[in-house]
Amino acid sequence: MTLFEGNVALVTGGSRGIGRAISLELAAQGATVIVNYLNNAQAAEDTVAAITASGGEATALQADVSDANQVNSLFKEAKTIYGALDILVNNAGITRDNIIMMMKPGDFDIVHTTNLRSCWLCCKEAARMMMRKRAGSIINITSVVGIAGNGGQTNYAASKAGIIGLTKSLAKELAPRGVRVNAIAPGFVETDMTADLSDDLKGAALEAIPLGRMGAPEDIAKAVAFLASSHASYITGQTLVVDGGMVM
Repeated sequence: MTLFEGNVALVTGGSRGIGRAISLELAAQGATVIVNYLNNAQAAEDTVAAITASGGEATALQADVSDANQVNSLFKEAKTIYGALDILVNNAGITRDNIIMMMKPGDFDIVHTTNLRSCWLCCKEAARMMMRKRAGSIINITSVVGIAGNGGQTNYAASKAGIIGLTKSLAKELAPRGVRVNAIAPGFVETDMTADLSDDLKGAALEAIPLGRMGAPEDIAKAVAFLASSHASYITGQTLVVDGGMVM
């Protein structure tokens, strides 16, 4: 029997990179997956196609998860299609890096809106559905940058640190209703976001990782599957760092 047979999962930013890997892993473990995306419909459909080709079930749903009305519509549509939600993974996120003296207020605002506001909005809608049945798992994707900080990323670090605070607070609110809330803090992971970094920057990052390699999206996906499963039934309010030992 698979871990998530009969469960419905929603993955925000679920069409590419870490989000795609999470969608595929949850589907491989038996979950029906709602692949949320913002602009890249083809990538979302490709992810759905990969899931269905392996015998799973998935649907791509477009929504800007930083917009309250669109989030409300997204969750209503999910409920209409599948009737319930068992797992929410808040993965949508962006960067707009620069040193603080060069960073525009708009770059701060859009990172917080996309990374932190979207997480809060989706948590709120998921909580409504999960509290009624007194079960569910919410997993928020933060970052080691939200723990250790990083030069040139004051906006991103603040948004990811905010996700950790949100996770802990919501875990306390929802625990009496049987809903668990945890976070995962990836380290340096090979995705589109890191593909354009120079060899020098990648080399410096590798030197800081005791395990001596960059992470793969699948490393994060496996951690998500664990925290969402019954194997983690006594874990809530925690941040699991998956970074090869970089910020131990």
